[in-house]
Amino acid sequence: MTAILKYIKGFYNKEFNPFYFLLILLMAGSLIYLNYWHALEINYVNGGGKWRHFFGYFFLYFTPFAAAFFLQLFFFKDCTYYKNKWFWIILILAPAFFAFRVNFDFQEMLFSKIWSGDELDFWTQSLNWVMRVFVVLIPVYFLWRIKDKNNQLFYGSKALDKTKPYLMMLLIMVPLIAAASTQKDFLEMYPRAKFLTHLDLHSKKIHYFIYELCYGFDFVSIEFFFRGFLILSLAKICGPHCIIPAACFYCTIHFGKPMGEAISSFWGGLLLGIVSFNTRSIWGGLMVHLGIAWLMEAGGWLGFFFKK
Repeated sequence: MTAILKYIKGFYNKEFNPFYFLLILLMAGSLIYLNYWHALEINYVNGGGKWRHFFGYFFLYFTPFAAAFFLQLFFFKDCTYYKNKWFWIILILAPAFFAFRVNFDFQEMLFSKIWSGDELDFWTQSLNWVMRVFVVLIPVYFLWRIKDKNNQLFYGSKALDKTKPYLMMLLIMVPLIAAASTQKDFLEMYPRAKFLTHLDLHSKKIHYFIYELCYGFDFVSIEFFFRGFLILSLAKICGPHCIIPAACFYCTIHFGKPMGEAISSFWGGLLLGIVSFNTRSIWGGLMVHLGIAWLMEAGGWLGFFFKK
């Protein structure tokens, strides 16, 4: 944990401007308020045809991401990154890549030719997690080949030196997840695999195992995208200035989840962004993120059964 605390202290010394951070919190708080009290995502983003759906999510992601960068111009003197063409390319492409990921459902037509009934429902919901990994990582990979292949390993793929700090971070989360598992909005969302209880499937234990593996696999793309691509593709352009905008972007992808999870995602994204910026590796963040995801599934199952 000493190294992680050192990374946080270094970020605080270089990047913490109280007025800027206050504006970031006000912006994030306003978006969370609009989403959970006025159904921002449901009423204004997630609706209409394919293009409206795509652009709705694009602007949901782009707005806080770009605003967090724009506000830096008023508080930091070294913000010359706007002169770099790659800054603008990533600023636009990153929300577009993720909005495309959210909208991607072309595989469902193929699945319907292979399975039917409850089997179709199971495989569609399971394999959608897997497909989305490739949907977002393939364009990121091509961008890396064009921009950074000669400068660094694929975003965040550097080997991890130590695992103990991340296991300790995960241990700290256990009581928080246990407390969340008693909340109604948490149990309405988790466990994600509870839809299987309503399906007529042979050998449900195997199906549960497959689903949880597929669900966990999705976090590979999340970490490579947010702590690999967003942080490390911008690190040489913006320095640590990219960390807070990436955390703002990361917060908005949680708007369909319980409000507490959306709020904590900003702080989690900030912490994991600081770590990946310094280590050039996403594997520690992936360990924490996967551990939290599966602990939330376990907490959801316990709450689900006790609720009966």
